[in-house]
Amino acid sequence: MDGHDQWASRMSRKRKFEYLENDGTLDLDDLNQDLLEKVLSWLPTSALFRLTSVCKRWKSVADSTSFKLACSEIPSRQPWFFMVGSCLDKSVVFDSTESKWKQLSHPSFLRKDLGFMPVASSGGLICFRNASGDFIVSNPLTGSFRELPHTENQTIHAIVMQSSPGPYHSFEVVLVCGEFPRLSFKTFNSALNRWDGHNPLSKNQEDSGEIEEDAVYFLSKAGNLVATNMLRSPSKQYSSVMTIKNGHEIVHFLSSSGTVVACDLTSKCFSEYPRLLPICLEYSVDIVECGGEMIAVVLSEFFESASLRMWRYDEGNRSWQQVTAMPPAMAHEFYGKKVDINCLGAGDRILICLNSSELFRYILYDSIGNEWTELPSCDLKGEVIEFMSAFSFEPRIEVSV
Repeated sequence: MDGHDQWASRMSRKRKFEYLENDGTLDLDDLNQDLLEKVLSWLPTSALFRLTSVCKRWKSVADSTSFKLACSEIPSRQPWFFMVGSCLDKSVVFDSTESKWKQLSHPSFLRKDLGFMPVASSGGLICFRNASGDFIVSNPLTGSFRELPHTENQTIHAIVMQSSPGPYHSFEVVLVCGEFPRLSFKTFNSALNRWDGHNPLSKNQEDSGEIEEDAVYFLSKAGNLVATNMLRSPSKQYSSVMTIKNGHEIVHFLSSSGTVVACDLTSKCFSEYPRLLPICLEYSVDIVECGGEMIAVVLSEFFESASLRMWRYDEGNRSWQQVTAMPPAMAHEFYGKKVDINCLGAGDRILICLNSSELFRYILYDSIGNEWTELPSCDLKGEVIEFMSAFSFEPRIEVSV
């Protein structure tokens, strides 16, 4: 081997040695722009916001259109929870990735009109509605929003959203309207920028029951006069979920008497499920979508103790089956405190907001590990903020309306 080859061999061994000393890693600055954008697009959203402070190149990446395109190809992101409280002048979220409370910039339309309340969410978007019946769809992360064309005011029972991921993002808002038993639904299509006509829903012939809309009054064990009609927080007035079963889109919502109504938008019919608990019992109920199915969450009191249980409906047997229950030691705290629950589903997790005049609690349930975790109280700049309900969304900087 001549001198040049020996020198080259030593240099090669030295470079290999230096490469191993660096744990076999490459500097991100060595990546070309396209590859760098693809790598950074997999970062959690909170980390994406910190990109601009790293260096000039990364700031240019965060602002580029091609980077947003790369982000749109990420199939899903861990949810954030948009919280709803008595103070509507703040936008507060809980970041489930970092397990932290955060305050977002308040969208301009909310600063102008505090009457807008969140009513539905899907993907990276949240739908708001005011008392006049106007709808606005917004990305709470970026503050971008879109006013929907006005639609005729009717009695609304359910509002649901569904969105399509990817670079060509679109969404739909579905309303279930009318007076029982004359129900109908209509859909806003973002691609067409219009509402379709009314689609009547007929009562399922196999459902022999009548929808209970009139309140029934009874005396509780404490001697109080109790009505069976539900009083819900304004943001959860249209609490409803959409599931897809055998290719059929089904919207579930709670009637004013607390029963679950299922509207099959594909077959254009609806039915009422049997009541979960006897009408003479006091309890709080909400419904969520978890793991692709509708789950009813019920907080009730038995034998001087509180119980929070989750149920799924068996279509074949026309009966409710218990899925899980909160550990008794955790649920007992809510006994006798007249606690109201407002729940939401996010993938395989369920966030339960429990509130009364005496307490506020936020419990995150993981259906995969059957784990119940109490979230910390929200303390922003020394101020403890209490919330009544929440809506989940995927924090996506690339989603526009």
